[in-house]
Amino acid sequence: MRTEEFKMERPGLVKPGDTVKIIERDGTSGYSYIIDPAVAMSGCYSNRDRIRSEYGTVKDVRENSRGYYVIVEFDE
Repeated sequence: MRTEEFKMERPGLVKPGDTVKIIERDGTSGYSYIIDPAVAMSGCYSNRDRIRSEYGTVKDVRENSRGYYVIVEFDE
């Protein structure tokens, strides 16, 4: 299993246990991912660290002083 973190701007868009689809975006400095439909966004990943799965399961939603973070688990 692989666990990744996504930044979410507003609370309540997803909850633990939800299955989410991710969209890969190819950028100049690597790859980034969006939980569809525009729920949360990942940081940048190099080619060797790309997320290969199209779907994941939300394990946790955390809040801190910088905002909300969605922890997603992938079957990789």
